[in-house]
Amino acid sequence: MNGILCVNKPQDFTSFDVVAKLRGILQMKRLGHGGTLDPMATGVLPVFVGNATKACDIMPVNAKSYLAGFRLGCTSDTQDIWGEVKTVSDKAVSREELLAVLPEFTGKIMQLPPMYSAVQVNGKRLYDLARQGIEVERTPREIEVNSLNISEYDPVTREGKIEIDCGKGTYIRTIIHDIGEKLGCGGIMTSLVRTSSGGFTLSDCHTLDEIQQARDENRLEELILPIDRVFITLPELRLGEAQTRMYRNGVKLDMARVRGISSEYDTYRVYGSDGKFIGTAETDRENGILRVGKNMG
Repeated sequence: MNGILCVNKPQDFTSFDVVAKLRGILQMKRLGHGGTLDPMATGVLPVFVGNATKACDIMPVNAKSYLAGFRLGCTSDTQDIWGEVKTVSDKAVSREELLAVLPEFTGKIMQLPPMYSAVQVNGKRLYDLARQGIEVERTPREIEVNSLNISEYDPVTREGKIEIDCGKGTYIRTIIHDIGEKLGCGGIMTSLVRTSSGGFTLSDCHTLDEIQQARDENRLEELILPIDRVFITLPELRLGEAQTRMYRNGVKLDMARVRGISSEYDTYRVYGSDGKFIGTAETDRENGILRVGKNMG
């Protein structure tokens, strides 16, 4: 069994918990996940099955989207509702005031990783230090936030929901925390759903119970998405029989002899002479060759 199994991660499960559960359901060890989710979060978690695990670290689409609940007027040590409250403010915030600060948190911005995160400092996870009451100096990281949209907001309760499209490595609760700081009242995240990741959406996902049921009814294959879905944004190349053998053996191909190569693209998804997806390839225009990127065959 090879491909992508998209899971709608349940709350209170770590991403590793989901993989461990699936190892039991699928009766196989070769599994990996694409993009860690905090235990309190739910939503899209692509799980790579079999040969697809080779693609875990080379997903060309790193964009993710979230729907997060938030509350203004307080802060916590974890920057979310599950932490210990640190400050409380009764400052009123209108919808207009909230919308006015959003542009400062879009585009390429610097973000300070929260103490309750898996970031390592001197070989130690920040969340391990935070649980010991230790706070250490962290280095801000550049992240990219493509869009922020307030889909709901009640100025009386100062609670609402925000839609966020962003790149990898973005801490959603930190965005909410920083928005609260900018508004002078503080803010915490109250819920989090990842609505898309790496080109996969909630409509692609199945609950663990649904996956278990499919296993019991011998229809697991129906839930597995093909590996090339990961690379659907890349242009495709189809190789001849001899070229397919060469590719599988890691041999560089003469670009002049490969049909479909364009000057616009440097990376391709590759199909063999039988029409099956076999991996990715990179152009070396200086030497006129096509190199094997990731052999998935």
